[in-house]
Amino acid sequence: MKPMALVRLVRPKQWTKNGFVLAGVVFAGEAFEVSSLIPALLACVAFCALSGSVYATNDVLDVEEDRGHPEKSKRPVASGEIPVRVAAIYAALLAAAGLTLAFYIAPGVGLAGVAYLLLQALYSPILKHVAILDVMSISAGFVIRALAGVAAVGEAISPWLIVCTGLLTLFLGFSKRRHELAALGEDAVTHRRNLKDYSIEMLDQMMNIMVAATIIAYALYTFFAHQDRLMMASIPFVVYGVFRYMLLVHRNGGGNPDTLLLQDRPLQITLVLFLAVVMSVIYFF
Repeated sequence: MKPMALVRLVRPKQWTKNGFVLAGVVFAGEAFEVSSLIPALLACVAFCALSGSVYATNDVLDVEEDRGHPEKSKRPVASGEIPVRVAAIYAALLAAAGLTLAFYIAPGVGLAGVAYLLLQALYSPILKHVAILDVMSISAGFVIRALAGVAAVGEAISPWLIVCTGLLTLFLGFSKRRHELAALGEDAVTHRRNLKDYSIEMLDQMMNIMVAATIIAYALYTFFAHQDRLMMASIPFVVYGVFRYMLLVHRNGGGNPDTLLLQDRPLQITLVLFLAVVMSVIYFF
């Protein structure tokens, strides 16, 4: 068994999702405060361990199903690179390490970690097979990450953070389901049972609704959450970012948000510019 197989098992490319943990420290205006930044970064590390544990566990539980999938059959457990027993022990160790670190940072971070694992425990056997609830569960996972970041810096929970994170990740979740339908075609149902309840047209409508809701919610946040209204300068980057993502979804059949972010240069530039504007407003005005 190659050591790199253990790395691939926890899917480090998908750890970009844990960047939501850092939203709390950025929007709280404490990104340059070492006493707040270090706990936020440690919380991010904790959730990388927890999410890695979840990915490894899912590969163990879905090993037979993954072996019939064109892409998932290449995963370490499905391909036989890592024995099922080894993957299960590895997942347990990662979960224990992640929770230990989370509770060490702050009780709130630890509770968020427990909530995340409980959500995943429900998602894998039940929720992922129920249309709409499956995507809402994915979105809830991102919201929990964001709340963990807030708990790490000891700030009050902003309802805007919950609303904007939830709406944006619902959009990303529906686009992921669209990608699965487009990529698997007639075999989609054999790989994920709840895909029979979706259609490309239906998912396009859901994505359109979520894009509109995300832009409106973020625009309202910039208008009401900051007295000087300068945060409104970041709205164009949000608009372009979600529209750029939709363009990629329809051009290439969709995809995972972490994959597109790592591969698409315009999206990367937009994210950097968005963060530059947001941090300039929060920290210098």
